[in-house]
Amino acid sequence: MPGFDHEEDLREKMLSSEEIFRGRVMHVFRDRIALSGGRTGERELLRHIGAVCIVPLTDKGEVVLERQFRYAPGLVLTEIPAGKLDSPEEDRLAAARRELSEETGYLAEEWIDLGDFYPAPAYSDERITLFLARGLRRGPQHLDADETLHIFTLPLKDALEEVAAGRIPDAKTQMALLRTAQFLRGE
Repeated sequence: MPGFDHEEDLREKMLSSEEIFRGRVMHVFRDRIALSGGRTGERELLRHIGAVCIVPLTDKGEVVLERQFRYAPGLVLTEIPAGKLDSPEEDRLAAARRELSEETGYLAEEWIDLGDFYPAPAYSDERITLFLARGLRRGPQHLDADETLHIFTLPLKDALEEVAAGRIPDAKTQMALLRTAQFLRGE
């Protein structure tokens, strides 16, 4: 970015790292770091395998959305289809195709990469790649054994209004819907 000349002063270097928890989805580390000016510090972070999310857009301009219970906040949330990578090497488009089909049953003819974002960079290295999927056709849904989803459609305009009103608090869904709207304005 222009105007940022001294970014080297901001960089932190890992001196040591200790894994303090190893889970299926994430691993927690405590790192000792070197800061500018000879100072040291400590960071606790979640290492995450990475994820994808998809805005499935019908020919009528409707977004295919999901309602599901999210255990951590204890809420039923509206979200776009998404999921973690099966391995760090997995192709992100292949993962997006898999997640869309598994969660919604939809397949897509056209895939547009809308870029990446970091949902919680203060404590996690999780990177989510956003996709727009168009040319949808319905197929069978293949939910994971621990998933219960209600699938529905909503016009993109209405989904954006739900985001603006605070009724879709999921960060990846907000980001992906806003990037989709921006992309479509540029077409």
